Amino acid sequence: MSLTKHISVPCTLRKKNLFFASATFAASMCAVSAQAQVAVPTAVADASDVHITVSHTTTPTWTRVYIDRDRSTTTGYTAYGVGADFLIENGQLYKYSGIKGSWAWTSVKALVTTPGTTRTSLTVSRADLGSPTAISFVAQTDPPLNVSPVTQANLSTQSVGGGSGGGGATVPVKYTASTATIANPERGFYRHVPCTTPLSQSQLKGYRTNSSSSMILCVFYLKDFVTKPISQATLNLFQQQMATVRSTGMKAIIRFAYSDSSSPIDAKPAMVNTHLTQLAPYLASNKDVIAVVQAGLIGSWGEWGNTQNYGDSYNMTAQNMADRKSIVDKLLSVVPAERMVQLRMPLFKTKLYSASNLTVSEAYTNAAKARLGFHNDCFLSSASDYGTYVNPSVEFPYLAAESNYVAMGGETCAVAPPRSDCPTAVAEMAKFKWSYLNLDYNTTVLNNWKNQGCFTTVDQKLGYRFVMSSGSYSGTAKPGGTFAVNLSVQNQGWAAPYNSRNVELVFRNTATGALHFVKLAADPRRWAASQTTTINETVTLPSNMPRGNYALLLNLPDPQTTLRNRPEYSIQMANSNTWEAATGFNQLNHTVGIAP
Repeated sequence: MSLTKHISVPCTLRKKNLFFASATFAASMCAVSAQAQVAVPTAVADASDVHITVSHTTTPTWTRVYIDRDRSTTTGYTAYGVGADFLIENGQLYKYSGIKGSWAWTSVKALVTTPGTTRTSLTVSRADLGSPTAISFVAQTDPPLNVSPVTQANLSTQSVGGGSGGGGATVPVKYTASTATIANPERGFYRHVPCTTPLSQSQLKGYRTNSSSSMILCVFYLKDFVTKPISQATLNLFQQQMATVRSTGMKAIIRFAYSDSSSPIDAKPAMVNTHLTQLAPYLASNKDVIAVVQAGLIGSWGEWGNTQNYGDSYNMTAQNMADRKSIVDKLLSVVPAERMVQLRMPLFKTKLYSASNLTVSEAYTNAAKARLGFHNDCFLSSASDYGTYVNPSVEFPYLAAESNYVAMGGETCAVAPPRSDCPTAVAEMAKFKWSYLNLDYNTTVLNNWKNQGCFTTVDQKLGYRFVMSSGSYSGTAKPGGTFAVNLSVQNQGWAAPYNSRNVELVFRNTATGALHFVKLAADPRRWAASQTTTINETVTLPSNMPRGNYALLLNLPDPQTTLRNRPEYSIQMANSNTWEAATGFNQLNHTVGIAP
């Protein structure tokens, strides 16, 4: 039968014009009386039943438990942080029969109930609840209404919600992968725009919207200063360009060069040193929006070939190597330590620095070897990529190992089938951990990929693509207590992030919206391509968290304070129905009950 007069409606619901058993009872519900404080309830499951215990300070007139069997606040009777599918009141089990949150319940059966002065025990059959593997539930006692935090219990493992240890039983959550193309920071197709004239804010914003691009290549030409210091007006222009990049939520790949054609124009080492000294403070003040710096400065387009002052790239003299190394050393000193410098060919790193591959312990240190990555600007154009490789049989394995830990990207420059077709393109970008690629050149190569069916794959897999598969989290905890998190993340992209990034849990009070952040020890740079990483940590919660229910979220913000609170610079997980575009948080679809 439909539940009506014998179910009392909480006084907090009167404003919603819901049904009350009687005016007298409704008044008694809202009357001030001795309040039976209710603690976080607990649940223990055995093979056939779920045993719920509600603790309270004094004997209540009644005890009520709302049970959310699918742990979704969008279904059932939505109140107090749950979407209740079942209700237990005064020893009777009811099933929700309302529509769109209306107050309506149908009686199922009487339960075994053991009321007491300080606790009430309830037993309900698993089958009567639909045999869930986990539940969320909330307890209420005595008017004036007292509501517990949301408790979550994993019934499949006979776990307990609550407990004295501060971290409640873990509750499992599953996630669904998304196939969307995501404009995540520091990865993907970049746009090559002229950088010696003022950038257009609307154009850059359009790149994010229309091509899901989060980066531009800014080649900043210094051809008017080959024999003299950079003018203040030109330095100011560089600062203006970076401000525009920041205003649009983009980042920049930076390269300085003296020649914008095949003409061999570049400055001598002493003048390059002067220029980099001038640029140092501008690089430092704009490191937040600089993704990576390409070595540049030498040769046509700053690509280190066809030079005026640095010899033949393939037959460098001792002086040529010393001069080139002096440029890279200076770059490493003026580019902020948090950023990498990319070389045009593997040859330059092996000749000027080290022919041995980076080790796990060497990676992400401030050593020159750890900060030098690569860009290939004639990708797939010939067997040697127009001279990018001198000895592919040696350099391919070297680059495949190095790119586990350093930034790799570039552009295509010629149509050369079958090498420039999809099979080789996809295989080599995966092998060499590509993070970014030019969308503006070579467009014929890219259009061929569209026709051959791999363009979308490239768009999605350049750089990192993090997909949450499953997690389990404490259902309850105490302020200053412990909280367990176990989250599996698969990197379906071709590379790991090359810049550092924090990973945080966010606890958001469901009533007030107040946020509490807890940093995890995880390092996304170690989340290798095609691998699944499990974050398995027990953290300590802030001691100032008020009692209440908290939505749990994951935050991977930019570590720079200027960008930390800007959602467009946070990493979006490639999952369905988890991303909050307004905050930059990823919902973990879990609610935590916090109580002293």
